[in-house]
Amino acid sequence: MTHILLRPTVETDLPILFQQQIDPQAVAMSAYPSKDRGEFMRHWEGILKNKTVTVRTIVYKEKVAGHIICWKEGRYEQRIGYWIGKEFWRRGIASAAVADFLLLVRPRPLFAEVANHNLASKRVLEKNGFFLHDEGGKISMYKLEK
Repeated sequence: MTHILLRPTVETDLPILFQQQIDPQAVAMSAYPSKDRGEFMRHWEGILKNKTVTVRTIVYKEKVAGHIICWKEGRYEQRIGYWIGKEFWRRGIASAAVADFLLLVRPRPLFAEVANHNLASKRVLEKNGFFLHDEGGKISMYKLEK
């Protein structure tokens, strides 16, 4: 079992999270474009001020390993997403973070999207009770029960 800590995300985490999201290999795995520093900081300023968003920093061995977030998209759909810094891949951190986060966030169903080629992330969600919803440009998955 991988031991991680989920703590509220604070402004001092942002430079690390920024660096994680500009890594070319991580961007390729996620299929989400990286943001430049100004755009990234504005985006995260909005996240941190939004009381309807639940976001946590993932800490592993006292280092910021990434983040995990839940937000409302559209009128009803609740989404979950996470980003793990490349240097922390293949350690079970994402699986542990999703498991702990699911105890914190209560809305169901929850939806997540994964790039078709990111089988490791798909597996993280499957291990945490998510099911395939749709395979289009990205794999869409959902979790019904708590």
